[in-house]
Amino acid sequence: MRILVAEDDTRLARLVERGLTAEGHNVQVAHDGEEALFLAREAPPDLVVMDVMMPRIDGFEVVRRLRAERLDIPVIFLTARGQVEDRVKGLDIGGDDYLVKPFAFDELTARVRALGRRAAGAEGDLLQAGRVTLDVRRHEANVDGNVVDLSPTEYRLLEHLMRHTGQALTRQAILSAVWGFDAEPEPNAVDLYVHYLRRKLGDAVAITTVRGVGYRLDRDA
Repeated sequence: MRILVAEDDTRLARLVERGLTAEGHNVQVAHDGEEALFLAREAPPDLVVMDVMMPRIDGFEVVRRLRAERLDIPVIFLTARGQVEDRVKGLDIGGDDYLVKPFAFDELTARVRALGRRAAGAEGDLLQAGRVTLDVRRHEANVDGNVVDLSPTEYRLLEHLMRHTGQALTRQAILSAVWGFDAEPEPNAVDLYVHYLRRKLGDAVAITTVRGVGYRLDRDA
């Protein structure tokens, strides 16, 4: 998963980043609320680990703004504030889980896995758009029940578009999600791989060009 860790304690942020990276996740770190909000908007991650007591904008306000913009990213609040009223507030504004410092790293990773499974979908990890079905667990795309041969990059692009059905995604957001935060693909990589997908999927799903923005995958072909 692509995980955004928003934590102003640089030592803790580094430890969490290293641990989650070792678990196979693609991790980006923000050290204040404004940076976290910008990164979450620019390239929505699969999950956010959000400290509450953040400089500039606190974690509660960051999540409140994301939810107001209908960015339904799973959020684990990570904080030293363990009072019941704080936990209730965090969940009420749109948080999905709450972990109080100090914490065992194994517990954090278990909660990350649980939210990852929930985000993958309740129907056996199946994503559906148009006549395309994506089996996340088997890493397989089907059109009308027939397997479509996709390269790893084509598969990641299709999965990202299907997880954000109906949303207009910028090219930069797609680049960060599919190729990784630190990758340096060719400038036209997104356009090229969208072309590949359109050629392989035909009219089974609609990948619409949003002028001046990027692309949107529509639920109905």
